[in-house]
Amino acid sequence: MRTWDEDQLALREGMRQWCQDLAGAEHDAIGTGFPWDAWKQFRSSGILGLPFDPAHGGAGADLLTTMFVLEALGHGCRDGGLSFSLATTLCSTGVPLQHFGTPEQKERYLPRVCSGDLIGAHAISEPDTGSDALSMRTMAVRDGDHFVLNGSKSFVTNGPIADVVVVYARTRPGGGPIGITAFLVDADTPGFSAGQPIKKMGLTSSPMSELYFDDCRIPADRAIGGIGRGFLLLEHVMKWEILCSFIINVGEMQHRFERCLEYARTRTQFGKPIGSFQAISHKLVDMRIQLETARRWLYDTAERLVAGEDVTTDVAISKLITSEANVASGLAAIQIFGGNGYMSEYGLDRELANAVGGTIYSGTTEIQYNRISSMLGL
Repeated sequence: MRTWDEDQLALREGMRQWCQDLAGAEHDAIGTGFPWDAWKQFRSSGILGLPFDPAHGGAGADLLTTMFVLEALGHGCRDGGLSFSLATTLCSTGVPLQHFGTPEQKERYLPRVCSGDLIGAHAISEPDTGSDALSMRTMAVRDGDHFVLNGSKSFVTNGPIADVVVVYARTRPGGGPIGITAFLVDADTPGFSAGQPIKKMGLTSSPMSELYFDDCRIPADRAIGGIGRGFLLLEHVMKWEILCSFIINVGEMQHRFERCLEYARTRTQFGKPIGSFQAISHKLVDMRIQLETARRWLYDTAERLVAGEDVTTDVAISKLITSEANVASGLAAIQIFGGNGYMSEYGLDRELANAVGGTIYSGTTEIQYNRISSMLGL
């Protein structure tokens, strides 16, 4: 059984208390766009700087502590889109800077990541390649002490509002994994533009768009981790992204389970609580099992990652289990609430729509099955 020390428990309790005071939590429900007022409150919580070096304004927490606090965020914050945008900034921009950035890059960007003054994104997927990242067509061609970027990216979370984007581009035609480089691109760079926000079924307060690069000149010293090391950087970032994003989902699942359990105990039909009916009680048992399974896989995988072990398969399993369990939990909750569950005022429709996204972003369920089977030698 995993135990947490007093400092970790205090951080989690602080996040719980902070979530109670969070304003603007209904932005996700009414689709009014990015909740800037709530983001300002996020900045005051200190959560964005949690895993980063204190020299740049961070708290110096380890991965498991960060996840422990993020789980509390998922439990307490009802705006799933806001939480998703936060996790994107933390993982897509802060993590590569912390682990691969030069001292100059860290000094330029990390303090603003930690303070929340900077919103980050990363641009990987492209219209014609999707999950096949190695087939990306966005090119970065060397021109003296600059690189010139040309191409486009799709489905970029935080794209319309990002201050800086980590752009993955091909610097060596036909070079496979060693032909990809990650660049820090400021939003005001000439030749860079973001498309209009794309409407989607869930996570509506987390804006998404396409990004365009038209002879976009980037100083060569904005390459993170060195030329040709972008795929190595991406693999590291995706491990953090899955562990941090989906532990937030675990917090959301915990809140949903508690809500359903209370409803099953208090809602009466045919003269007794609906929880006394086997059809309802078994749904709650399944929700609990799926919740605990997802939580254990994520934390166990994080422990192995911190220990320096190969967690390629573990991350894929954790992502697959959690994303599918979240959808199953959302469907069960609607059935438990019955007619009320189908009404938007209860918010379960929004939670289900958010959960479906988890089976697609960060590598689809099908991609995870392929990855796991390949690790089995199949």
